[in-house]
Amino acid sequence: MFNSTVLEVGIGLVFCYFAVSLAVSTVTELFASLLQLRAKCLLSGVKQILNDPQFNGMARDLYNHALVSPRDSGDAKNASDLKYKPSYIPSKDFALAMIDILRRAPGANQDIGQSIATIQNQQLREVLQAMYRHANEDVGQFSDALGKWFDNGMDRLSGTYKRWSQFISFAVALVIVIALNVDTVFLFRILWLHPSLAGALHGNASSDAVSLMNQLPIGWQRADAYADGVAWMIVGWLLTASATLFGAPFWFDLLQNVTNLRGTGPSTDDAARKAASN
Repeated sequence: MFNSTVLEVGIGLVFCYFAVSLAVSTVTELFASLLQLRAKCLLSGVKQILNDPQFNGMARDLYNHALVSPRDSGDAKNASDLKYKPSYIPSKDFALAMIDILRRAPGANQDIGQSIATIQNQQLREVLQAMYRHANEDVGQFSDALGKWFDNGMDRLSGTYKRWSQFISFAVALVIVIALNVDTVFLFRILWLHPSLAGALHGNASSDAVSLMNQLPIGWQRADAYADGVAWMIVGWLLTASATLFGAPFWFDLLQNVTNLRGTGPSTDDAARKAASN
């Protein structure tokens, strides 16, 4: 049972998905870093929370604050002037920066309640006034309320970013899968007919994934690349790309579990002795 063809095929497929997922996550992170996706997504979320889509009010003041953008000059007039957009803002820093901005508002005389009353944006003004009243005009409680408010907004934002990240990851996966011709349908058929190919991967889950991938029947150089037809190739590509969305950690853990399961089976000598006794 444990050394059956099904298990060998499973090891081969899981290892393939792990290796491709590893490449996809690396490329996706590279794109996200180069395009500053996290920073842009955060900026968009802050503008939504503070109801400042034009970036000419509280959101601009926040991003010009040293606690939020310590590397920038602090005199940005619009979002394009920000040279170092933060990719993460701790809720504590957000709260402290907001309180400092309110205290330093012209004509507020360090009075937070008076400063909130001068905010032109009605929605933001009412939200802050409600939080300030609920905090009994206590600065410490108001700071905690601001932090929780920001965290709730970031939770919603993380869901949006995750959906975009999955879309980008799938697009990257599809490009990699087609470029390397990692066809799940063909791979399954070949591993089923030749389970020894997957057996060569046993015990090497922590080895170099790229070099071990060369042992699997993938790529455009093989003579039977079109053996199953273009339609089945497309299905195989989509299956492989979809599998990568589970992430490399998921497939690595599953690979470890499957290889451990394989190792719990009876040895060849034990099986031979059992067969001989019968």
